[in-house]
Amino acid sequence: MTEPITVIDFDGGSSVNFDAGTHPADTAVRAAGHEPNGYFWEGLVQYAFPGAEALEMDSEADMFSATGDRAVLEKLAPWLDALLADPDRVSALISQADSDGVEFDD
Repeated sequence: MTEPITVIDFDGGSSVNFDAGTHPADTAVRAAGHEPNGYFWEGLVQYAFPGAEALEMDSEADMFSATGDRAVLEKLAPWLDALLADPDRVSALISQADSDGVEFDD
């Protein structure tokens, strides 16, 4: 089990970050033909998280990173925790996104 994702405050803002490739949902991401890296998770957040447009994301291959309004990030953290722990939920979101023509890894 991974540590819960929390909002981190820094000088001038707040962020949510996590190491990519270390979560139960990774198997579902790989099974769908994607790499469970920061870019994938950033794309999934942009696709499915209400309020994503208010965030600035700067993910890398090995980590996801979003900064922005603390109130939005406080909703993002548990949303991500639930997804990262639930391969079935991630599979359903990927299928929905595929139907909508969304590409996560670009």
